[in-house]
Amino acid sequence: MTSTISHDRIHSLRWRLLAAIGAVVMTTWLLTGWFSYTKAQHEAEELMDGSLAQTARMLLAIIHDNEDDLIELAGRLATVRGAEDIYEPPLEFQIGRGDGSILARSPDAPELPILGVAGYSDIIRHDESWRLLNAVSDDGLYRVQVAQSINLRDRAALEVAIQTLLPLVLIVPVLILFIYLSIKRALRPLERLAGEVSARTPDNLAALPEQRIPTEAQPLVKAINRLFVRVGRTLDNERRFTADAAHELRTPLAALKVQAQVALLSGDTPARERALQQIGLGVDRAGHLIDQLLRLARLDPLNAPPENQAIDPRRLIDDCVAAIAQALPGSTRIHVELPETPRAIMGDASLLDIALRNLLDNALRYTPSDSTIRISLRQSGTSSHLQVSDNGPGVPASALERLGERFFRAGQAAGNGNGLGLAIVARIAELHGARLAAENLPGGGFSVTLQNLRNTDG
Repeated sequence: MTSTISHDRIHSLRWRLLAAIGAVVMTTWLLTGWFSYTKAQHEAEELMDGSLAQTARMLLAIIHDNEDDLIELAGRLATVRGAEDIYEPPLEFQIGRGDGSILARSPDAPELPILGVAGYSDIIRHDESWRLLNAVSDDGLYRVQVAQSINLRDRAALEVAIQTLLPLVLIVPVLILFIYLSIKRALRPLERLAGEVSARTPDNLAALPEQRIPTEAQPLVKAINRLFVRVGRTLDNERRFTADAAHELRTPLAALKVQAQVALLSGDTPARERALQQIGLGVDRAGHLIDQLLRLARLDPLNAPPENQAIDPRRLIDDCVAAIAQALPGSTRIHVELPETPRAIMGDASLLDIALRNLLDNALRYTPSDSTIRISLRQSGTSSHLQVSDNGPGVPASALERLGERFFRAGQAAGNGNGLGLAIVARIAELHGARLAAENLPGGGFSVTLQNLRNTDG
């Protein structure tokens, strides 16, 4: 259970945003805290140095005209020394003349020569660090040396820095909470969208509303709506395909039933034989229709040919012609036109064989028995165009655009086919990145072309 929750959090957009923003906030907080800490320490030390300078100037002003009272002054200053508090560190001092002689000093002041260079300095005296300031009166007659313990100064500076950081420490959890609530509110439209999708029934493919959807999520909603359209179109095609298949199968089955009844009831042997022959033909037609339906069912889920390899077009055409030669009626001929050295075609040999056989079968069905069927291959650049033409009656011009639709039949012999042959060819062409083109020839006849088959050097 714990691992499932952890896995969900890893893939949760809310937790990813919170982690990313939290990391940025923490990094910014650490940088701000470090800067504030160092700045506070520096300012605290500057304030303490300023306090030393102010004290030194005050002592110089006092002693200038009161040299005789310095010993008494030093005693009084000693009596007002407070406890060692980090905000009131004890001030140690030495007062002397310009020649370096000491006039007065506090009890714990470092015993150093008072003739040091005027200004600040850090020293170590008896294992203790001190911050010193040497000051000289304007006339050079008197000198003052004031000192503070560096340990107490550091503690005071640290305390000031910590007090500066404390508000930052307290505000981070509140800031993280507000960020979490803001992210949760911002993702609420996506939660409503997910709830709407999950509550839908399988047959509800209406477009999702795009209003009040965040800009970043609109491409996803549009993609889902386009998917709904494609799924709806696919379901409509399947329903129509199922209805058409049932209708097409019902006709030969009804004819088979009639012929079977004739054969059972007829006492005439020739009539019974004719009925049995019709039953055989009807079974062949129904079997052919079922084969075509199964072939389409196998082709529909594909996005590309099962195999994609170089195919010798001469061998492909010769094999198809040899397979169909014995079924040629009367004096029907097949004439093949190929380049002297045709380039190989990329594709699936078995699918292209099915497509070419369907085109030849379609031409034989609609062509007079004494005509010529032509197979031609034209190659230019990276493309090949495979054409099958006949001397048949052609199809009405209004029907040309619908050729390739499933169960659509056109022409004088439309009743002889099931309307699936060209649909299979069109689907195979689509899988190969090609297209099916049909036209009535100017001098009579009809042609179907697989256009833009890819050559091996394409």
